[in-house]
Amino acid sequence: MSALFQKIGYTFILSFLGLSFGYGQLVDLNSDHPYKKVFVDTDNFGASYLDTLEQEYHKVKTDSVQFSMLNDLAYYWHTRNLNTAMEFTKKGLELTSLKNDLAWHGRFQITQGAILLRMEKLDSAQNVLELAKAKVPKSDLPFLNTQLGYVYERRGQLDKAADYALKSLDLGEKLNDKKATAIAYSDLSNLFWKQGKFESGVKYGLSSLKLFEAWGITDLDYDFTLYVTGNNYLALEDYENARKYYEHSIIIGERYGFYNNLSDVYISLVDLYTYLREFENAMEAGRNAVKYAELLENNFMIMRSWLAIGKMQNKKGNCAEAIEGLKKSITVATEDFGDAYFLSEAYNELGRAYAKNNDYKNAYSSFSVYDSLKNEVFTAEADLRFSQLRTEFDVAQKESTIVLQQTQIKKQQTRQHLIIIITILLLLLLLLAYKAISNNIKKNKLLQNKNAEKEFLLKEIHHRVKNNLEIVSSLLSLQAARIVDPKILDAIEQSQQRVHSMGMIHQKLYLGEKLATVEMKDYFINLSDYIIHSYGKNDQVAINLEMDELELDVDMAISIGLIVNELITNSLKYAFPDDRKGIIHLALKKKADLFVLQVKDNGIGMPTDTQVNGTGFGTHLVDLLVKQLDGKMILVTNQGTSVRIQFQNTKAA
Repeated sequence: MSALFQKIGYTFILSFLGLSFGYGQLVDLNSDHPYKKVFVDTDNFGASYLDTLEQEYHKVKTDSVQFSMLNDLAYYWHTRNLNTAMEFTKKGLELTSLKNDLAWHGRFQITQGAILLRMEKLDSAQNVLELAKAKVPKSDLPFLNTQLGYVYERRGQLDKAADYALKSLDLGEKLNDKKATAIAYSDLSNLFWKQGKFESGVKYGLSSLKLFEAWGITDLDYDFTLYVTGNNYLALEDYENARKYYEHSIIIGERYGFYNNLSDVYISLVDLYTYLREFENAMEAGRNAVKYAELLENNFMIMRSWLAIGKMQNKKGNCAEAIEGLKKSITVATEDFGDAYFLSEAYNELGRAYAKNNDYKNAYSSFSVYDSLKNEVFTAEADLRFSQLRTEFDVAQKESTIVLQQTQIKKQQTRQHLIIIITILLLLLLLLAYKAISNNIKKNKLLQNKNAEKEFLLKEIHHRVKNNLEIVSSLLSLQAARIVDPKILDAIEQSQQRVHSMGMIHQKLYLGEKLATVEMKDYFINLSDYIIHSYGKNDQVAINLEMDELELDVDMAISIGLIVNELITNSLKYAFPDDRKGIIHLALKKKADLFVLQVKDNGIGMPTDTQVNGTGFGTHLVDLLVKQLDGKMILVTNQGTSVRIQFQNTKAA
């Protein structure tokens, strides 16, 4: 076994071992709710869940619960064997008819339609689904429309399939049914892939997966969406992402026994390894695809498995093996095969294999069928493809040197004409590009002038705000000169410091290069120098600043500046009495999504008695500012006072 398949196997084994011991009980006949609905109420079970449902459903006395279990048994058996799934569906239809339960009879018809379409009985599937429409409640219609969309997809009518996907999407949104919406996105992703619009396919696939993951249940449709998203990534040649989604899908498929999805993924892995030229891995994936398709007894999957193998052999250069595999694919499909998309792929690859083997007659015949089928799906340029093949066939059959030379001359003339046309177009493009660049340069100059003008106005605003704050500070200083009461004087002086700390912010903004952010380290240096100087303690207390340069937005900088102002002021007023010398440590650091501000001194610490120094306004202000920052404050009073504040990094520059 190759290294990758060993990796997938080991991942699955570990996943299984990690989950198997915690599997919940699906059926408890003694409970008020005897059945935990699979892939709705829970996904905590392993591959044996179908055995549990089969053993227990007939023991349940409540009809609706029994029908729910039997319908789940029938529907999810289609992921392993279509014939067995149909047997359980028929039981459900019989029981619901006897009980005259119209809604559940309609739900079993939806399941029957899902199985019939996978048996390639598309007309029967459509008829059954149309009959179910009038029976089931509105909440079941998104799932019903999804199955009708699959019928049209199998027929190659991708436009009608998209219409039904959009109907499911609309109903899902109206009913607030997240799973229905997720499935609709998944189906659109698959249809975009078939139409060759792979970037849109990735977009819808990822949207679907997001909804599934929010829903929280790992089910069949989530598994399928992983596969579809991988297909779109593969088509975009993003092989790593494609591999990632395929491997995830395989783990889920192995856990729950989703043979249909496993066959799908292994088919795509054949293509992935073929692109990577890892032909041994591609062949192993092909064998797995065939194995699961045969377990399903699903000719559609068997046909696609051999198609993938044939494409791989074609790429490898084994024309005979490619022809053999592709013929087997077409034989399995039969003339009544419903899906023109994959059948056209088979004939296209067969034509290429014949052409490589110099069998141009059979190549021509295969490409003719391919063109016809592709017209059914895409209404593509069949005439152009047909004429190209016809030219290749005629050239291969004619041995006349004169005819070959004439053909070469025509090609040269065509090439010359094309060169002249391309040259003229390039000149026009250059002229247009020059004009566009000139216009852009003019626009850029206008924008630069406007930006410079706005920058000047913003700086002028910050300058005026700073001047106004300085006026307020001066007024407070004049007022303080007339006050005798020491407490009032202290309050005014502190207010003056607070105003000054805000003014310094605006000063840095109009003097600096950036108008929306403040560099905090330089700001702290200037602020601490100002506070120490205003208290006349330059020789008594030193500030130790421990931080790197850090930019914050204006609002956060002002709040932090006020906090630091209060904490340093408190340390200067109370931590160093009797001219005691000391150090105040100041730090602001970023840790992951948090900022941590710390102001710590080696003073006498906070008093142990209940007496409060000052008015308490500063402490109250700090509390308010910390709450404004959505932060948390930690106070430590051992060996001095340490205040540590941490807050979210939501407004960092």
